[in-house]
Amino acid sequence: MQRHNYPNIEVLSNSFADYAQSILTTALKKRETVSLVVPGGNTPRFYLSALAQKPLPWNRIAVTLSDERWVESTSDDSNENLVKTHLLNHLPGKAHFIGLKTKHNTPDAALTEIDQRLKTIPQPFTLTVLGLGEDGHIASLFPGLEYHEASLKTTEHHCIAVHPPIAPTLRISLSLETLANSEQIALVVTGKTKRRLLDKLENQADPTIPLVWLLQRVGMLVTVFEMD
Repeated sequence: MQRHNYPNIEVLSNSFADYAQSILTTALKKRETVSLVVPGGNTPRFYLSALAQKPLPWNRIAVTLSDERWVESTSDDSNENLVKTHLLNHLPGKAHFIGLKTKHNTPDAALTEIDQRLKTIPQPFTLTVLGLGEDGHIASLFPGLEYHEASLKTTEHHCIAVHPPIAPTLRISLSLETLANSEQIALVVTGKTKRRLLDKLENQADPTIPLVWLLQRVGMLVTVFEMD
C-alpha cells in the first residue's frame, strides 16, 4: 500500500480529486471511454463533491458502484442516491451511470440483469475507489461469511448477493475478482480504528480480512488516502 496521511477531510478530498482526475485524464488519452467505480458510506460525499468540480469529459466516463443496499434508489440508505446527490447531479456533462439496484425483490434474483449492465462498462475498470470498514470489509464483502469462498474463485457473475448477519438490509456487491480487475485502486480510510487496522495489516496480513484478500490478488500498489 502507498499511504498518504491528511490533516482534515477537505485536504484529503482535494488531493483525492486531483489524483482521480490525473488517472482518468491519462487513460482518456489512450481510449475513448473509461470507467470509475465508487463506494457508498459517509466519507464519499466529501471527495465526490470535490471530484465533481474537476473539468473532465464526463460523457466519456462510465460510473458504477462497488456495492449497493437493496433499497429504493431514492432512499437515504441508497449508494446510488449518494453518488447522484454529490457527484452526478453537479456535472456539466452527463456521465454514463450504471446502478446496481433492479426491480427484483432480492439481489439473488437480479444477478443476471446486473451482469448485463456491467458489460456496458469498460473493463478492467480504470479506477476503483473503496472504503474500509472497522472489521476490514470492502464494498459489501464482509469477513467470516460463506460467500467469500465463492468470491475468491472465478464465478459466472460480476456480482454476488450478500446477506449480512447483522446489517438490516440485503446487499449486492461486486465480487472480489471483479474489484481486482482494475487498473488502479484507491482506498479512502478515515478514523483511528481503521488506520490502526492498516498498521496491523502492514505488519502481518490477516487472511480473514477482506482487504487482505484484495491486496493479495492485485498486482499494483493500492493508493491510500487516510486521516484520523
